[in-house]
Amino acid sequence: MAGLATTFGSGAMTNSINEIPDAEMLFLIGTNTTEAHPVIGYKMRRAKRKGAKLVVVDPRRTELAEIADYWLRLKPGTDIPLLNGIMHVIIREGLHDQDFIKERTENFEALEETVKNYTPESVSVLTGVPVNDIYAVARLYATTDKAMLFYTLGITEHVCGTDNVMSVANLAMLTGHLGRPGTGVNPIRGQNNVQGACDMGALPNVFSGYQKVIDPAAREKFEKAWRVSLPESPGLMIADMIEKAHAGELKAMYILGENPVLTDPNSNHVRLGLENLEFLVVQELFLTETAEYADVILPAASFAETDGTFTSTERRVQRVRKAIEPLPGMANWQVIIELSKRMGYPMDYTSPEEVWTEMASLTPSLAGVSYHRLEAKGVQWPCPNSEHPGTPVLHTGSFTRGKGYFQGIDHIPPGELPDQEYPLLLSTGRILYHYNVTTPYSAGIQSMWPEEASELNPDDAARLGVETGDKVKVASRRGECVTNILVTDRVPPGMLWMSFHYKNSPANALTSAALDPVTKTGEYKVCAVKVEKIQEVGTCGGYM
Repeated sequence: MAGLATTFGSGAMTNSINEIPDAEMLFLIGTNTTEAHPVIGYKMRRAKRKGAKLVVVDPRRTELAEIADYWLRLKPGTDIPLLNGIMHVIIREGLHDQDFIKERTENFEALEETVKNYTPESVSVLTGVPVNDIYAVARLYATTDKAMLFYTLGITEHVCGTDNVMSVANLAMLTGHLGRPGTGVNPIRGQNNVQGACDMGALPNVFSGYQKVIDPAAREKFEKAWRVSLPESPGLMIADMIEKAHAGELKAMYILGENPVLTDPNSNHVRLGLENLEFLVVQELFLTETAEYADVILPAASFAETDGTFTSTERRVQRVRKAIEPLPGMANWQVIIELSKRMGYPMDYTSPEEVWTEMASLTPSLAGVSYHRLEAKGVQWPCPNSEHPGTPVLHTGSFTRGKGYFQGIDHIPPGELPDQEYPLLLSTGRILYHYNVTTPYSAGIQSMWPEEASELNPDDAARLGVETGDKVKVASRRGECVTNILVTDRVPPGMLWMSFHYKNSPANALTSAALDPVTKTGEYKVCAVKVEKIQEVGTCGGYM
């Protein structure tokens, strides 16, 4: 969101999911779509069957990489030089959309000056991608009329995640692949309502609709509606909260529907931060690893017990209707209201619709979205009034910020790379069978996929004397854990790949403390580890 907001003025997916089957080209970078977003992945397969060209940029041989026209198997953490190398070819061969650049963008000279140093030959050495493939993909993307670009956490979960996103945006602007159906820059959100949470202002620096906390006019509007004085500066990001907890400056936390002990990087550090709090409240469906640290646990209501809205990755607001009454006796929004009353600020909302109506009245991009409209069909924002049909494609005439902003971005190495002591590179992600950290509580799913199967290349397995099914101890500078091994050439030599779904093999006890300086996102995709074969299960370092 931070990268696209800087470049375009809006951090959301520019196009719509149903455009995918009719695209002429799909450029996927840092996304294992068929496993992490299987519905969208199905549509991508459909586009491929209809003749679309497919480019996949990923260190692992994913399902879509197996059917791609070009699979660019780059070294982890080298996305920026690869993208710069592709743009170098496009500019040098005159394939860039000069009219689009002149009319709709600014600062092109900075990009041109930077990428001239990234020749395909030098980029090939840095990334491991063959020179001929760099030329071929550059020409294909630049000359295809309808080319859609997709990315997810493989781009953002790096110390240079924001710069990675801006590099992706540079490539799309350079070729004019924006503002039309079948084009665009399309980040796919990690869960079903991440977009909605961000739209509602569940970020430390904005109100709903991305109205900035530091903007006096926006702040005055919300102060008037809520009848309170509001802070003039942004709040803390999650990583900042943990550091403040360590320092004793943050005394209490209220965590709703989040399990940072399992999902946040360097999880031993997270545990120590939570232990140092004076008071922790966790509102949850299950007794999670984080809930075990709570002073008070409040029961949460699931989606099936809740009325309201979800906003999907394509900015589509949709109604959610409860199937049963909340098992705890209250929906989550009602619990928050009761807490607020007891803390001295009475909230008088009587329904989720009433909450939405107030929010929409304060949010220009959602002003035309009402429960009445949503009863019939979802609406894609921006939707400024009740007659507006919604917006399937962003930036059609101009960018949200006016002109798109090119930036010259140089390669930023990962925060930690393998060395003699820790010779393997660990990367993490999701598997199809489990979705984040709640599905292991399903007895049916757990009975079929109960344990981690970390992927290790046959070359490394032979060197370590490891076979599929063996257990190994994986250690980093931050912690250690035990995992089963799957020997496969899906991963390149020198890499170990793990998911983060299993509490008995907590990958985030290992992951790096390095963060993107803008978003404070952890570098889940690159850290250094060592692997040792063991004969029997030991104790995970994160669970002592």
